[in-house]
Amino acid sequence: MNSYLFTKVQPLDPTNIVFPGLGIDINVDKDAFFIGDLAIKWYGLIIMTGLLLALIYCFKRMKSFGISSDRAFDAVFAGFFGALIGARLYYVAFQWDQYKDNPIEILAFRDGGLAIYGGLIGALLVGCTVAKIRKVKLLPLLDLAGLGFLIGQGIGRWGNFFNHECFGVNTDNIFGMSSGRIQSFLAANADRIFDETGLVIDPYSTVHPCFLYESFLCLLGFLILHLYSKHRKFDGEIFLMYLGWYGLVRFFIEGLRTDSLMIGHIRVSQLLAAICFVTAVSLIIGIRIHIRRMGDYVFYKDTEESKKFIEEQEAAEAEEKRKKAEKKAKKSSDSEELRPEDKIVDENNENTEKENDENGSSN
Repeated sequence: MNSYLFTKVQPLDPTNIVFPGLGIDINVDKDAFFIGDLAIKWYGLIIMTGLLLALIYCFKRMKSFGISSDRAFDAVFAGFFGALIGARLYYVAFQWDQYKDNPIEILAFRDGGLAIYGGLIGALLVGCTVAKIRKVKLLPLLDLAGLGFLIGQGIGRWGNFFNHECFGVNTDNIFGMSSGRIQSFLAANADRIFDETGLVIDPYSTVHPCFLYESFLCLLGFLILHLYSKHRKFDGEIFLMYLGWYGLVRFFIEGLRTDSLMIGHIRVSQLLAAICFVTAVSLIIGIRIHIRRMGDYVFYKDTEESKKFIEEQEAAEAEEKRKKAEKKAKKSSDSEELRPEDKIVDENNENTEKENDENGSSN
């Protein structure tokens, strides 16, 4: 028996996660810390961290895509909330039996249950609507959104790790994992999984860490598209590449999972992944052929409208800096003025000098 390879795992405590092939055995609780009686979940913290890093990246790169961050601010944050709501509603829609008797649980975001495709749909519907109102060009904004999505998804998948979810079928590869909660889930759902997928699952054998695969591939995709973004052929190409990359990644990973959202025997996310991949590749090829026939393509960042909006933003930023400098200078000037107690000391000194002068005269 190889010392580094394990397929069987003893029953574990609910909070234990093991990677036998890697020699990892750790205790992973869902709760990060408490504020009074309120438990702050790792899942929520990690999701928010991923979203925050995505926002920072996108705002830093907006000018290079010809977008005024002042105008895009409302659209980005509207898209952020649209993503959260869409992700939750999508998940709940396919797990309605879990919530129909206790609808208030729908609001329990921090316990998990966010579907990425629902998040994408919500972000695009709400974000693009607000962008239209704010007169923000959609295609370059979508390019940035695609890069931001990869950051958020790559980091956010580790929230699934802390929730002991997003795992696959049995495997004996070196990355195989197990946990007490995974064992309980598989033991309780083995018959359902077989009925839906035809897969026979052993609850006490290691399984594919699908969250880990997806996290790595999303971050790899971000790196590739970040480097390619300076060489893109048209506005919107990066977003289409994101859809194609993520669609391809998700198609294969979803085929490994045992906790997929299902319609009958169809994995919903796998079907959407295939549609995204085929659509994205077809559009990229078609648009490139069209551009080649039409001649030179003008990026939005090179248009007069874009330059005007950027100039307005830079002028506003310069004015803000000027006001801050004036305020700082005034504050510095005020601090150099004599304080009331200093004035009293000076007056006492003047009185003392006068008294000395008078005494000198009388002598």
